[in-house]
Amino acid sequence: MPNFKPYIELIRLPNCLMMGLAVIVGVVISDPHYLLMYSSLDRLAFGFFTSFFLTASSMVLNDYADREIDKINEPRRPIPSGRMRPDVALRYGVFLGALGISCSLATGPLTFAIALLTFSIALLYNFKLKKSGILGNASVAYSVAIPIIYGSVLSFSLSEKVLIYSAMIFLSIMGREVVKGISDVEGDAAKGVRTAAVKYGEKSASYIALALFLAAISLSFIPPIEKMCNSAFYLPFVLITDGMLLFLSIKLVKKPDKKTAKEVKSKALIAMAFGLIGFALGSL
Repeated sequence: MPNFKPYIELIRLPNCLMMGLAVIVGVVISDPHYLLMYSSLDRLAFGFFTSFFLTASSMVLNDYADREIDKINEPRRPIPSGRMRPDVALRYGVFLGALGISCSLATGPLTFAIALLTFSIALLYNFKLKKSGILGNASVAYSVAIPIIYGSVLSFSLSEKVLIYSAMIFLSIMGREVVKGISDVEGDAAKGVRTAAVKYGEKSASYIALALFLAAISLSFIPPIEKMCNSAFYLPFVLITDGMLLFLSIKLVKKPDKKTAKEVKSKALIAMAFGLIGFALGSL
């Protein structure tokens, strides 16, 4: 019987689901009534699976490109542990990318163009930009922030509010990527990856992450102040996100080691999930 566990591990299923749902959140933020239209159901499904499959592809191809680094940083992952051959992972990643691009074609030329650009940036990151440090961080942050913009384009309702929310996500992911550099500093240094932690040290990198998280937190107060959202639904969830990010980043500043960075990296995603819920509910 085939063992599908390595295939599921490679795509980081929670990340794929979160990115797929981010497209739906983008629709809710821009035009919640669009969700109630029967004629929009196919577009919503194709939008979800575009983001899901492109995220999955990026995760798989990232592990393929990082297979030598992961022998040091993450030896238990499917490729360095020998549970999946590199050539199989490469074909799997390409297949998932093709599925994502095909789904974007079903919703029009503009969504196709955004999906193709995003997938190209993901490929560029995995095989080239990761070693550049800040540019690599920015490309990852773009790829995570774009789904809610994609959702707003999908529903024909791009707005200023969506751009502010995207900026918050971008800055939060930039901070998380700097944190990830602290957790991976040993392997990154060995392979010439110029992260903030490698270039400036773990302590300085923790302060950079704190600054990025604080910038994201500061933007989170604009929507209620400018009356862009229903603050009764928005604020509780976003304040949880803000509080968690602040607590985690301060914890990292106090102890910027690999163990703490891994904890912060993982829990930051949970914090951002609360933020997405706040973005959606605040638009109802």
